[in-house]
Amino acid sequence: MEWFADGDYWLSRLVFQRALAAVYLVAFLTAALQFRALIGERGMLPAPELLRRVRFRDAPSLFHLRYSDGLFALVSWTGAALSAALVAGAADRLPLAVAMAWWAVLWVLYLSIVNVGRTWYGFGWESLLLETGFLAVFLGNERTAPPVLVLLLLRWVLLRVELGAGLIKIRGDRCWRDLTCLYYHHETQPMPGPLSWFFHRLPRPAHRLEAAASHTVQLLLPVLLFTPQPVASAAAGAIALTQLWLVLSGNFSWLNWLTIALALSAVDGSLLARPPAQPPAPLWYEVLVIAVTGGLLALSYRPARNLFSRRQAMNRSYDPLHLVNAYGAFGTVGRVRMEVVVEGTRETRLHEGTVWREYGFRGKPTDVRRLPRQFAPYHLRLDWMMWFAALSPAYARSWFGPFVERLLTGDRDTLRLLGHNPFPGAPPVHVRARLYRYRFTTWRELRATGAWWERRFVREYLRPTRLGR
Repeated sequence: MEWFADGDYWLSRLVFQRALAAVYLVAFLTAALQFRALIGERGMLPAPELLRRVRFRDAPSLFHLRYSDGLFALVSWTGAALSAALVAGAADRLPLAVAMAWWAVLWVLYLSIVNVGRTWYGFGWESLLLETGFLAVFLGNERTAPPVLVLLLLRWVLLRVELGAGLIKIRGDRCWRDLTCLYYHHETQPMPGPLSWFFHRLPRPAHRLEAAASHTVQLLLPVLLFTPQPVASAAAGAIALTQLWLVLSGNFSWLNWLTIALALSAVDGSLLARPPAQPPAPLWYEVLVIAVTGGLLALSYRPARNLFSRRQAMNRSYDPLHLVNAYGAFGTVGRVRMEVVVEGTRETRLHEGTVWREYGFRGKPTDVRRLPRQFAPYHLRLDWMMWFAALSPAYARSWFGPFVERLLTGDRDTLRLLGHNPFPGAPPVHVRARLYRYRFTTWRELRATGAWWERRFVREYLRPTRLGR
């Protein structure tokens, strides 16, 4: 049956699976290295608290059986090891059923993490990884040709990612319609990268061209993914190139890399290499692929309706398994950049001349002379949430207080998330937070001062606080 034996995509499947496994690897490493401070037993938002009040059917997770930091670490490092083996091609050396089980285990492990991750795991790329990872279970290995139905479902995911992002922009901020959003975005985005300053300093006509190109790629090309080859491959290639532009201009965790992987799955691999001979798919596999396709198409009703809704939601999951989701980003673009700067002092009595020392973060702007770093696809969860905290204290209400408390106690797990701890010997007596307006410097200011940012004090964000007060 040709619907289940299309050798033209064997190379595309191979590249896609390796890329997806690499994203899984980064995701599990991110979880393993950050969880104790964020959702651990003594974390800012402990997972055990959530598990006590959430039912399994509302947030399926292995941790409903038992939670401990040791078990979470085991799950994370096991996921990283299994992902690394898939990057090396281990699944292609196994029987089809075993390879599918391997991908399924990865999906279950990461679902278990996301569903107890609370605010720290509320990003759209978490659902995108789970939705894509679920489809990968049914993509097969070298023991059979790629199933066309699953390949089409991957294109359906890509269409929702791109079209959802395009529609939320057109319906949202007016600057997307008049092509001026890129005047601000490179400066105000959550996590600027090392080239963001240079992107921001592009001429304004170039920014308008960027915005127009974004609309073209996100609103028109996704539909071409479902046209005959080589048109579909050309559309997928253009989407991938656009994502590489975003990789250069900022840090968006693994969103761009996973989108590139989805785009590559739509490329006709026979244009590059002759496919090897592959045996026909077993009957049980064909039946399973048809059943899964039918179920996912039924679940797609609400995400599809959301695309055409005037109240379009972005980055929303419609089921606790994150099987079919709504995506989108930057419907509104900030015109100014606000940053929360956290400081401490060891002085017990505060006065006008109190010396405050600033904590440094790994990714978000703090030191004005420090060029932003490249971290993506690695995800700095605390740094991202600090960007939201600067937009409104409401975004940080649940975790900012516990964060400050851990700075006051010198919690090692929390301090490991930071780039610079100004109190290496003993924790501070007081901690405060202040809100600053940051802007990229001009070429002239950069040459004169060596600073990439200029900042101005706006107001107090958190008054000086100490333990017990």
